[in-house]
Amino acid sequence: MIGPPGAGKSLLASCLPGILPELSPAEALEVSMVQSVAGTLEEGRISRARPFRAPHHSASMAALTGGGLKVKPGEVSLAHLGVLFLDELPEFQRPVLDSLRQPLETGKVDVARANAHVSFPARVQLVAAMNPCRCGHLGDPALACSRAPRCAADYQSRVSGPMLDRIDLHVEVDPVSAADLALPPPAEGSAEVAARVRRARDRQTARFAESGARSNAELDGDALDRFAEPDEAGRKLLMQAADAMRLSARGYVRMLRVARTIADLAGADEVGRIHIAEALSYRRQAPRA
Repeated sequence: MIGPPGAGKSLLASCLPGILPELSPAEALEVSMVQSVAGTLEEGRISRARPFRAPHHSASMAALTGGGLKVKPGEVSLAHLGVLFLDELPEFQRPVLDSLRQPLETGKVDVARANAHVSFPARVQLVAAMNPCRCGHLGDPALACSRAPRCAADYQSRVSGPMLDRIDLHVEVDPVSAADLALPPPAEGSAEVAARVRRARDRQTARFAESGARSNAELDGDALDRFAEPDEAGRKLLMQAADAMRLSARGYVRMLRVARTIADLAGADEVGRIHIAEALSYRRQAPRA
């Protein structure tokens, strides 16, 4: 999420676990095992709530991915099957951020030390938030600094291209005014959204009953071709966009996964052009002037 200070990015991220389905018994056991190894399991109780971890941007590589003299899981493993929220994304040290590239791709993190070589699970939903530039007010002539738009390019370039390529949805969050806060509540609340997410996840559970995958995020290879192949109009649009946007092979695969999930949320059996178009709209664009 990219937006000015006070737009509600952190609030949106903290609300995300509330619309996610509860952990299944097997998933709850996985999460509890990681917490037990880390020494954070509260009173030995297994919880069905999905983890939410939000490390500070000063966190070290060991704190994020795991390590130490007695190797313990890091934040990315403590968020297994839940949400890892990185606020002020460009403020993290680049080597620390790039250490997440392998866990995000494979769903696990390998910690190699002289006295131990350990693998921890790390299947997380990464959510990141950042200001569009250092001053935070790009696009607002009254508040933007004198270096706009150059400051935006410099600030956003602190996050590497390969890291951004692993983030599927890039959403611009508009500023919220005091008048917006006085508006009536939205017609659809978290409970309604959670029910729609639950139905979409149930569709995926039924679809992958034989393959062992949990969700569309784990689709790859033949399974991706089988379950996420778009119709002819959607395939044509995706190929045109892949050429125009210079999508990497990873980006192409991730767009299919996102489109499949959008179709599931809409209750559609087949991935169509409209689902491909929405998935493509979330790809990263250049900083706005």
